[in-house]
Amino acid sequence: MAEDLMRYDLLAQEALRGVVRASLRKVMKSGLPGEHHFYIAFDTRYPGVRLSERLDQKYPREMTIVLQHQYWNLQVRDDEFEVELSFDNIPEKLAVPFNAIKGFLDPYVQFGLQFETVKLEAAPKETETPVKPAPEPALATAEPTAAPAEPTEKGRVVSLDSFRKK
Repeated sequence: MAEDLMRYDLLAQEALRGVVRASLRKVMKSGLPGEHHFYIAFDTRYPGVRLSERLDQKYPREMTIVLQHQYWNLQVRDDEFEVELSFDNIPEKLAVPFNAIKGFLDPYVQFGLQFETVKLEAAPKETETPVKPAPEPALATAEPTAAPAEPTEKGRVVSLDSFRKK
């Protein structure tokens, strides 16, 4: 087989990340339409991810956020988005580069995308310290007091495959 010098795999990933970017921009301008809502999973260790030390300790590898009822100040740029959410009734501001996103799901219409995180050649931040391997990541929601759509166990990760049409 010929070597793919065009890197179509990376081009396709970038195009699909554009779907996430465009969806978030639409929500930034006009809010979530109807019953649409988003689950966004991302690598918390990815360069450029900004979250509080408390959340970083709780989710040292991966985190899934829900944009539905309780989110504020969504800002979408070409390379990242920022949003404010409430975790255990504590407001938190997150910044997530699009290349850190591992999954995007709108369960209302059963639309989901999975990504491989894009490796950067940049050196790690001076303030970053190596992270020890952690147990399986937990599902974080922006609505800690709301009842989930499906029963979940603490620490259980919801697979995006469970929402896809077969």
